[in-house]
Formats: sequence, C-alpha cells, structure tokens
Amino acid sequence: MNSTDLLLTQTRDAAKELNTGIHMHVAEIPYENQLVVERHGVDHGTVTYLEKIQLLQSNLLAAHTVWVNEDEIGLLSKSGVKVSHCPAAAMHMLGFAPIREMMDAGVCVSLGTDGAPSNNRMSIVDEMYLASLINKGRRVSVKGTTDPTALTAETVLQMATINGAKSVLWDNEIGSLEVGKKADMIVINPSSWSMMPIHDCISSLVYSMRSENIRSVMCNGRWIMIDKKILTLDEEQVIEMAVSASRDLLKRAGIQIPSRMNFL
Repeated sequence: MNSTDLLLTQTRDAAKELNTGIHMHVAEIPYENQLVVERHGVDHGTVTYLEKIQLLQSNLLAAHTVWVNEDEIGLLSKSGVKVSHCPAAAMHMLGFAPIREMMDAGVCVSLGTDGAPSNNRMSIVDEMYLASLINKGRRVSVKGTTDPTALTAETVLQMATINGAKSVLWDNEIGSLEVGKKADMIVINPSSWSMMPIHDCISSLVYSMRSENIRSVMCNGRWIMIDKKILTLDEEQVIEMAVSASRDLLKRAGIQIPSRMNFL
C-alpha cells in the first residue's frame, strides 16, 4: 500500500525481463484493503488491485495474505501466486489467513518467520508447530467444530520444504532429496525430552521437534554445521560484532534504554 502504481508496474516488467521473482507483503491488515479500495476503486483490496495491474503472476511471492476473500483466493490460484504464511506474526498482530482454503484451491503456501514481528525468536521449526496449531484453532472459529485434520503434519512439513522451494522458484534445485538436486539436509537427534517417545516420525518433527534437536546441517553437499559446531564462521566473533554494532547504533541515535528491573 506504500508503493506507487509506477513502482509496481515497473517492478513487474523488470522481473519479467530478468526472469526472477517478486516478493511483497500483501493484504496484511484490514486498513490496507480499505486504503486500496479508496485509492483505486476496486471491489475488495490489494489482491483485487494487483490482478487489475497484472501483477498477480506465478513469480510473485505474497507474504501473509491474511485479509482475502473467496474471490481473491481464486485469483491467487488462477495466476499461480505463491503465499508465505508467517504463523507467529499472524498470532501476534495480523490475524489468521485462510490457509486451508488457499491450499484447497491449489495455492502453493509456504512458511516464513517474518523476523521482528515474531520477536526474532521463532525459527522455521517453531513456525511449523504454530502453523498447525493456529490453523486448527481458526477452523474451530470458522466452522464451529473441531477438525484435527485442518492442517496435517504432512502438509506442514510440505509447506516448510518443497513449497518453500517453489515459492522462491528453486524447486528444480532444492526442497526435496532427489537425484539431480542440491544435497541440502539436516540431521536430527530425537533423543530428548521434547521428542521422545516417537510413534509417528512426521508428527514428531512438526509437533515436538525443537531447534536444539538439530545436530548437523548440510547445504549443497557442504557441511556448515556438525554436532552443533558451525564450521563456516566464528560464531562468538559474530555475536561480539553484533553487540558492538548495536551499542554504536544506540549511541549515534542518542537512545538511552532505561533500566526497568532491579538485579544483583
């Protein structure tokens, strides 16, 4: 809603010329739709307007996409737009997107963390659990009845893996373990209080796994973490640099953080 028509249409054309994707936040809050209706005279909101200027295309990754109606879900599906669902941000402030309805309509929905609105504490592991939790809760409020299959563990895992790859237009290279794709994988140690005992491995991954269960990480055939030791950078040095940079930023901005807690 902060972009001019010219910026949007030139972005659309540049992405087509460069054969790349477009990422933007779409229909996050009710006020956004209201503003778009008033400014552009469309029936509902952002998605309807993006269709009008031909920006709804298969290379668009729409973050959040919370406040959409049934007609707009149809537009998203028809144009092949991908949606990035950010459960923690939705739970904090945005509202709950009709994820099940989107997926039933054939929309590719992946998972995102959204950074600061999620307090920077939610990893994609946490988002998997929240996605299942809040979408089942939303199903109760919409349908008036419980539905444990509203978003199954298998569906959530798909959202976190192959759908994520599809959303960034890389599903021919990543997103699944297949011959010819990049060797991307994580090694999980399930032997912790949070995951044991394991009866259903996929359910355990989605509902019980925590970040600390991840032991090793490989990207494109290269180990970047083994036994929780990061191999590609000095983690302590990066943290020290971040602390120093944040102090410098506060100093230059003239910001003083008050002490609000007595401690020894």
